[in-house]
Amino acid sequence: MDDHLLTGEHRYELDDGKLVYVPPAEEPHAVSHGALGALLWAHRAADRSVAIDMLTRVSELSERAPDAAIYPTARDEQTGGRQLEELAFEIVSTESLGQAARKATQLSQRGVRRVFALDIVRQRALEWSAPLETWSMLASNVAIEDPALAVPLPIRALVDAAHAEAAMVRAFRERRHPEFVAEREEGREEGQAQTSRAILTKLLLQKFGPLSPADLQRIATAELAQLERYLERVLTSATVAQVLAD
Repeated sequence: MDDHLLTGEHRYELDDGKLVYVPPAEEPHAVSHGALGALLWAHRAADRSVAIDMLTRVSELSERAPDAAIYPTARDEQTGGRQLEELAFEIVSTESLGQAARKATQLSQRGVRRVFALDIVRQRALEWSAPLETWSMLASNVAIEDPALAVPLPIRALVDAAHAEAAMVRAFRERRHPEFVAEREEGREEGQAQTSRAILTKLLLQKFGPLSPADLQRIATAELAQLERYLERVLTSATVAQVLAD
């Protein structure tokens, strides 16, 4: 994968020995490019990486760079270099779909397992069929399932920016991202604390009668561990002050 015919950073691909200039993107394409990278990063399996415009040697005389790709993070055991992409994505227009087909053919022949074309303007996604040598339309209400993905990747999120952000949030949640795990634990603890406050207040009212504003404030601001101690004292304490003592 690291044995390149073209060296250095440049805006060219190599197609059967011919240099193909790849121009910089205009705003719509560039924005879609960035969103696609973020979306793939959110959905990738833990042992996979995401690359943008990464050049791949597809034959003796050709090198191609998919707009975005997912590939194994681990280095090749024999060569120490990177491994081949598993999923490749091209952002296309109707006019460039034929050009993307040639690239898809070369990537598939090289061993890239799946190649997708995303037509953002028409909000459609297609997958390259190597046996049929053509693109197959994907339904907008389905999701891509693949070992390279931790969670299924919704087609609608790939072609419609309005759905992309929500899909990323769901993906991180389903992957149990540490931020979501911490948030869930905090929410669970706060729910238990609210229940404990309600039970404690009811028991205190039944045993001691009306509570002072200071007592109510103390209960309202107590953490779960404090509330559990207060509840343990209700039956054995003679006053509210004894129950709520530090």
